Amino acid sequence: MEEVAQIAGRKRKRRENEGAPGPSQLGTGDSKRPPGRLLPRSFFYPAPELVAPRLLGKLLVHNTRAGVLAGRIVEVEAYLGPHNLEPDPAAHSHRGVTPRNRVIFETAGHAYVYSIYGRYFCMNVTCEPEGQAGCVLVRALEPVLGIARMARNRGLAADAPMREIASGPSRLCQALGLTRPRHSGLYLANEALVTARIGIRQAVELPLRFALPGHGCVSGRKSLVGTRVAIV
Repeated sequence: MEEVAQIAGRKRKRRENEGAPGPSQLGTGDSKRPPGRLLPRSFFYPAPELVAPRLLGKLLVHNTRAGVLAGRIVEVEAYLGPHNLEPDPAAHSHRGVTPRNRVIFETAGHAYVYSIYGRYFCMNVTCEPEGQAGCVLVRALEPVLGIARMARNRGLAADAPMREIASGPSRLCQALGLTRPRHSGLYLANEALVTARIGIRQAVELPLRFALPGHGCVSGRKSLVGTRVAIV
C-alpha cells in the first residue's frame, strides 16, 4: 500500500480560532476514496535533507467533496532552518519568524503554501521539531488520480501530456487546486480524534474512544468532539 501526504484536515488550532477557512472542496468526480495510507508525523521529524528524498514516490493527495486529486512526488528541494551551522539564505525561515512563514516554525507535517508574483502558489512540507523551521518544497508530481480534472485546473485539454500538468511547483498547485488562504497550515500526517466513550453510563468522562477525524463511517458522528493527536 502506498504512503500518502493528504491535503485534507484541520488547520493548526490557532488558525481555527482565528476563523480561517477549512480544507477546500474542489471536485473531480473520478474517485471518492483516497489511495494509500497517511504518513505518521514521525516521518517529518528529521532534517529536511533527510525527509526530502524519502518523499520521492509518495502520493500527494487532495481529498475533495466530489472526489480525489493525487500525484506521485517525483521532485523536491530541501530548505534548511536558521539553526543550521551553515546558513541557507534561500530559505523563507532564514530571517526568522514572520506572519508569512510562521507555520514553518511550528510542528512538523504541515503544508506551508506561499504566493509568488501575486497569482501563483508553491507548496512546502514542514520538517523538524517546533522552532527549527526546516521544510521541503514539492517541485513536481506525476498525476495518478483525477488526471482530467487536474489538467482542466491548469487550463489544459483532458488529454494533455502528463509532464505539462504538474511539473513545476506552481503548476502542481494549480493542478491540485491548492492556494495559500485555504491550504497553508493544514496538517498532512495521520491524526486520531480522542473523545469520551459513547453508549455507556459509567465512566463516561474517560477519554478512551479513538477515531479518524471526519471519517464518514465512524459511529456517533455528532459526538465526534475531542482532542486531535498525532499518530506517531
